[in-house]
Amino acid sequence: MYVIAGLGNPGTKYAHTRHNAGFDTIDILSERYDIPLRRRLFKGLYGKGVIEGTRVILLKPQTYMNASGDCIQPLCRHYKVDTDNDLIVISDDISMDVGRLRTRKSGSAGGHNGLKSIIARLGNDGFTRIKIGVGDREAGGDLVKHVLGHVTGEDAQTLHEMQERAADTVVAILTEGVDKAISKYNC
Repeated sequence: MYVIAGLGNPGTKYAHTRHNAGFDTIDILSERYDIPLRRRLFKGLYGKGVIEGTRVILLKPQTYMNASGDCIQPLCRHYKVDTDNDLIVISDDISMDVGRLRTRKSGSAGGHNGLKSIIARLGNDGFTRIKIGVGDREAGGDLVKHVLGHVTGEDAQTLHEMQERAADTVVAILTEGVDKAISKYNC
């Protein structure tokens, strides 16, 4: 069983902000594959279902971004998930422009506090991650206001397209493997 976790912050105040790119991608997968997110466990909102023949848990941690690991680690332990092979985490990334998407098999947190929390709680960085570019703040701009801000105009459409592409990447990982998904969907 795979755990597919989208990172974000709970509550309507944060809905569809740059930082919630992971939540929005989980919502896309939930709709596509009719996997409602109605269950609660370990400070997370999740649903169980099947994507292209593979059993999955779609997860949106409700711990706020900086404590994402406090939800993901105990849930993976509870369901006996091999986090090196069967955990996919979807997050925003300010180091990439809007319209960019990068999947990696493992790696550092790259300054992302949600990923830092997961790595700290798991004790390793061996999980697959899909990073959605949300662009960096303007020179001298406030980082918190930027990531918690709403995307508008053409960037909003481009970000939504990248969330759809991230969902396609998840499906490719499940059906073709990480390496093929990387070569097919990284942009």
